[in-house]
Amino acid sequence: MPLTGKHDHVQASAQGLLFALGGYILLSMGDAVVKSMVPLWPATAIAALRYLLGAGGLGVILFLKEGKAGFRLANPLLHWGRAFAVSMSAVCFFIGVKLMPLGDATAITFIGPMLTALLSALFLGEKTTRTTMLASLVAFAGVLIVLRPNVAEVGLAALFPIGAALGMSVLILLNRKAAGTASVLALQFSVAALATPILVVAAVIGDHSGISSMEVQWPHWSVILRCAVVAVSASCAHALIFMATTRASAATIAPMTYVQLIVAMTIGAFVFGDLPDLTSIVGSALIVGAGLYLWRSATPKRCT
Repeated sequence: MPLTGKHDHVQASAQGLLFALGGYILLSMGDAVVKSMVPLWPATAIAALRYLLGAGGLGVILFLKEGKAGFRLANPLLHWGRAFAVSMSAVCFFIGVKLMPLGDATAITFIGPMLTALLSALFLGEKTTRTTMLASLVAFAGVLIVLRPNVAEVGLAALFPIGAALGMSVLILLNRKAAGTASVLALQFSVAALATPILVVAAVIGDHSGISSMEVQWPHWSVILRCAVVAVSASCAHALIFMATTRASAATIAPMTYVQLIVAMTIGAFVFGDLPDLTSIVGSALIVGAGLYLWRSATPKRCT
């Protein structure tokens, strides 16, 4: 009997890892679709349409599962904060993949865990350990190495992925506050629904800014289709990652997030011709290594 229980646990963990793998691969594929659109339409408009379509689909599912009660928000200000954070992250990342190779932009966003740990210490009063500080320093060193060949070419625009990571870190902190106030589906819907008007305003401001690349024209039908693909793939990816956490511990599946970076670099090389140079690979390895070190130090040690 104990053997069967152990076998079931191993099987569930394996399923969790497969779900996480599928989720992170889908996220990278969605990012590649975004990169294919950013030369055709402003990043703000792409983000607005992507979240509008996502909110529509999630809203229908939420209504069918929970009815009108699923749309009630216990703390509207908190959810607006989540929406602003995800809006910032989306726009910054979309601009980043327009200006940089997909693999480099993705690598830089992986400073997120370190930023989250530092922000937790600043705003939630959580203790910052020496391990967190060391991992953060190594990760930022990796970012500087990744940025070095790009700064001369695109200037400060190469810092947009850092803005994306910062926005996502703020979202994670606010998600902790929102946890338990509604179902996971309702929380997903609320952030997409509230991000949409924020992103629409950003698109309108960009359209009137006088910057030609920010002008919003009626998009080609393929752009609308690709936005829909990204909305569906992202929703499916987050659902798979959530399903993974129900079968394996968060600590078990956490390292799988780095599959996203490997897939992004592979797609960037074969689809967009962005072959990573040695400098980018070294910088990416430092960022990944810092993240894995932080994860490993936070994983409870098993007693033998």
